[in-house]
Amino acid sequence: MLPRVFDAFLRALGHVFLPRVIGMTLLPLLVMSVVALLLAWLGWQAAVAWMQAALQGWSPLGWAEGWLNIQRPGGLALLLAPLFVVLLATPVIVLASLVVVSLLLTPALTRLVAERRFANLARLGGGSLAASLAWSTGSLLLAVLALVLTLPLWLIPPLVLVLPPLIWGWLTYRVMSFDALVDHASAEERRTILRQHRWPLLLIGVICGYLGAAPGIVWASMALFAVLFVLLVPLAIWIYTFVFVFSSLWFAHYALDALQRLRDQRPPGTAPAAALPAAQAPDRVTDLPWRDLNGSA
Repeated sequence: MLPRVFDAFLRALGHVFLPRVIGMTLLPLLVMSVVALLLAWLGWQAAVAWMQAALQGWSPLGWAEGWLNIQRPGGLALLLAPLFVVLLATPVIVLASLVVVSLLLTPALTRLVAERRFANLARLGGGSLAASLAWSTGSLLLAVLALVLTLPLWLIPPLVLVLPPLIWGWLTYRVMSFDALVDHASAEERRTILRQHRWPLLLIGVICGYLGAAPGIVWASMALFAVLFVLLVPLAIWIYTFVFVFSSLWFAHYALDALQRLRDQRPPGTAPAAALPAAQAPDRVTDLPWRDLNGSA
């Protein structure tokens, strides 16, 4: 399956630089930038002041100041407070960017992949907007819970480079795998693909999670160069949006190819089962992430 993962990667790379796709990134950029700048304008100074006060009472920081013989007012807390605020804000920005891209762009990106590569792939519509929202919301809540539970471990230098990308990667895998199949696959086909291709899809999600960690450099620069704040916030958000758009294309190529192969394995003359009407489909809203917490989808 790894060659198919790499093949889907190359195809997604070829599509992500299309003018049509680049133009798609502007809507989430506009929405997220306005919200982020508004929140930063309203609460940045208060958040930094609160973080500085919290750090001043932190014993490891006091030990470090004594070891470095730092005498300046505010000490290390004054320098580190903006970086810690950025560290705490980053997961929120990442999760919000993923949700916005999933809701606004993934359906259009999946249609783009289908038009260019899978024009004859039947659309059985085994899901719905309600199912997608329910799945995304449940996965998001589980990811937020994981972030909160692991937050103390972020203070350990190696783990801060491992845990957040893994959690973001898991969430990306859950949300985008589902959305890539929601229009074309029946409910049974979707469950089969998510079960049989769980590990390759998770691998794509984790790689995308590490790609999503790259904008952290921009956020750190924002904390160090406050004068460029207004420019750096949209830049970081656009990078997140671009990464998740690429992720959506990658998942669409892999998932639709897996769906095509699944249907090709059927005996000749056997048509895929038709999707149930919305009122009869039992898994439209109840197909939630917490139904199966052992890793299967």
